[in-house]
Amino acid sequence: MNYTYRVYPDAAQQELMLSWLETCRRLYNRCLRDLKDWMNSRKCAIDRCSINREYIMSLDIPFPGYSSQKRQLTQWKKTDSSLKEVHSQVTQDDVVKRLHNSWESFRKRGRGFPRFKKYGRYQSFLFPQFSTNPLKGSQIKLPKIGLVDINLHREIPDGFKIKGVRVVSRCRSRSVAFRPGTNWFVVITIQADVSVPDTPFFGRAIDVDVGLIDFLATSDGLRIPRPKFFVDLQRKLKLTSDPAPSHGARERASCCNVERKENKKGLRIMKRHKSRWHGYITKLLIPVKIFT
Repeated sequence: MNYTYRVYPDAAQQELMLSWLETCRRLYNRCLRDLKDWMNSRKCAIDRCSINREYIMSLDIPFPGYSSQKRQLTQWKKTDSSLKEVHSQVTQDDVVKRLHNSWESFRKRGRGFPRFKKYGRYQSFLFPQFSTNPLKGSQIKLPKIGLVDINLHREIPDGFKIKGVRVVSRCRSRSVAFRPGTNWFVVITIQADVSVPDTPFFGRAIDVDVGLIDFLATSDGLRIPRPKFFVDLQRKLKLTSDPAPSHGARERASCCNVERKENKKGLRIMKRHKSRWHGYITKLLIPVKIFT
């Protein structure tokens, strides 16, 4: 099971975690670059080359798999000091493993080749295991980061232990150098050596039809009108994205505070949008069990 909690790191911890995310993003792209280079060097037939161009790589170089790239991290750390700052389990068991999980998924489905991560698109990192309980009262102890304040609104059930912790950043800032308004969360994975019985079947199946006039209609006669999120929130989003120009040195000096307020408004609109969709789904899930 996964429990999500809001955490409140201080300025130094927030700067450190943002640098970790950027280092993980660059490491992910570097591993993906090696993988794509190896793939491009094996595309052509053995007796002919492409008419345009061909990437040449020695045939003795093995496929950059998960194990080989984990071993390659040791060599990369000698030339890139930023990799030493990130916890070793984060780089090995999260970044490299995430890439190769996407690669294996691509091989099974035949689509969805891993893509390079742009700036700000890598938003989480994982601590895969803990030897002791990281929760210390109203704080959580993260390796190499320290004690971080946490809103423990839900207690960990008795008999469960913490298996891993994923740190998640949610940001809507347009600035590159500084990200005001960033919200931080931890997703705690808990486990217990207990057998969970299967949930008995209940409810009934219904038919759902998605249309243009109504968003959807069910066989029970329920009709949900087409939600006009864009029309309703367009004006508010425009006011949030394009604030009035400031007049004077005092207003210009508070640009960071203005951007922070804009991000909070954007987050509120996003949560309102999400809660509406959740309400529609709840109307369908309460009386039934499955969809057909």
